[in-house]
Amino acid sequence: MSWKQRARAGAYHHGNLREALIQAARELIKEKGPAGFTFADAARWAGVSPAAPYRHFRDREALLADVAREGFARFEAMLTAGWAGGKPDPLTAFNNVGRAYLAFARAEPAYYAAMFESGLPPDLNPELRAAGDRAFAVLRGAAESLAANLPTKGRPPALMMSLHLWSMAHGIASLFGRGDAGRRTLPMTAEELLESAMLIYLQGLGIPQKG
Repeated sequence: MSWKQRARAGAYHHGNLREALIQAARELIKEKGPAGFTFADAARWAGVSPAAPYRHFRDREALLADVAREGFARFEAMLTAGWAGGKPDPLTAFNNVGRAYLAFARAEPAYYAAMFESGLPPDLNPELRAAGDRAFAVLRGAAESLAANLPTKGRPPALMMSLHLWSMAHGIASLFGRGDAGRRTLPMTAEELLESAMLIYLQGLGIPQKG
């Protein structure tokens, strides 16, 4: 059933209009991309009048920001589960954070697109900024734990390490690990590519590898 057919059928059957519009936006992002639909499209998908969304959102950008904020909250939860408090050891847990990044991109392409591909300013509103910061804090905390294995002299800043991890995981997720039509093929899994990139990076830093 196309989104137009779903819109004709009506998707809004309950009192939570805000959540119905967020769901509408997610479905439309999956099918059309974050720039491929209008505020009125979201209203039609949800089965409400074009004026109804203004009860909760200033405009389409505000709706996208709420989708992105919700996505960052789920992203934070997946990264936190991957880190697992640094268990069974910081190196394994660090690699698991990268795997969680790829898993999120694959499982939640609409959230991923709203968060990173919609062109929304990260500081659009305090809630969006805070949600993004909390997710990034998981990467930074993992980097701090791993950096603690290095001698104090010459130890790289944890912020730099976390930005490197973010860049590697995000690039691989965007090119090869996503869950939509933008995914490119690889002669290996995205997880294997990320693991090998991380191995080279960490060896360059002098972090001891598991035997």
